[in-house]
Amino acid sequence: MRVLVTGAAGFIGFNVSRHLLGRGDTVLGIDSINDYYDPRIKRDRLALLAEHGDAFAFKQVDFSDHVALDEALKGEEFDRIVHLGAQAGVRYSIENPRAYLQSNLAGHLNLLEVARHRQVEQMVYASSSSVYGSNKTLPFRVEDRVDQPMSLYAATKKADELMSETYAHLYRLPQTGLRFFTVYGPWGRPDMAMWLFTRAIMAGEPINVFGEGNMRRDFTYIDDIVAGIVACNDNPPADDGSVKAGGSVSPHRLYNIGNSRSEDLGEMIDLIEQACGRKAVRNLMPMQPGDVRDTFADISAIQGDLGFTPRTTIAEGVPRFVDWYREYHGL
Repeated sequence: MRVLVTGAAGFIGFNVSRHLLGRGDTVLGIDSINDYYDPRIKRDRLALLAEHGDAFAFKQVDFSDHVALDEALKGEEFDRIVHLGAQAGVRYSIENPRAYLQSNLAGHLNLLEVARHRQVEQMVYASSSSVYGSNKTLPFRVEDRVDQPMSLYAATKKADELMSETYAHLYRLPQTGLRFFTVYGPWGRPDMAMWLFTRAIMAGEPINVFGEGNMRRDFTYIDDIVAGIVACNDNPPADDGSVKAGGSVSPHRLYNIGNSRSEDLGEMIDLIEQACGRKAVRNLMPMQPGDVRDTFADISAIQGDLGFTPRTTIAEGVPRFVDWYREYHGL
């Protein structure tokens, strides 16, 4: 199978690309390698993918620029698209909203146009659990209304889902949107809490714990996320008029992809402390604008359709991340 992976230098895109290459697929990766976080780790990820030789090709391009994207893809062939590139981060969307308009809206539309004109077999794309916004009913279900986003990031991801539904209806383009729940693990993002906490604890610095420490998250280990993405990529939704997960009768479905366990933030910090061998100094801070207090994924739709079953608890996953962090930084 020939797969175009956007955000191939990113946390999830890198891990998906590595899995696809490992099973014998060919991957064309694209990424802008922007400086939202240190590009060094992005280039280190790409170096590992390059070890697969001719099976992996990479082009540095900003997919929100449709002219540059079309030029980069000229002459390239691929059967399916896994669109994981985006401007991430709830808090950053408050500081720099225009970056989200460009990457998450224009960029998503550009990939839809590529998928339509290339007549690809399917496009799997990244949505987010952030779309649930102020929803108070737990666990979050794909059938829930998601009309009250609490951040611009969440609003752009909901808009992506709507654009995809339109393209599925108009052009019968098979698509699967995945609402990710707090993904973590080796090769993760330096702006995420687990990395920030680990760095600070190892350095003997205090950590800022938002929500007064009373927050819960559905932490999902990267290997489980990759398994779910690949299962979706391998099984496009049928264009048979049946009602799909999320309510569409077009070939477009929406899945929650999480661990289906809502864990206390304090427990995650406890596990980092144990893995680091030292206690943290915790500064309890108020909720950040745009944040939600609790997340919890109902994964019954993707379980029922594709047999997705997360296997990694935070008691297993957090020490693996800390071990990788030590190795990567030579600590």
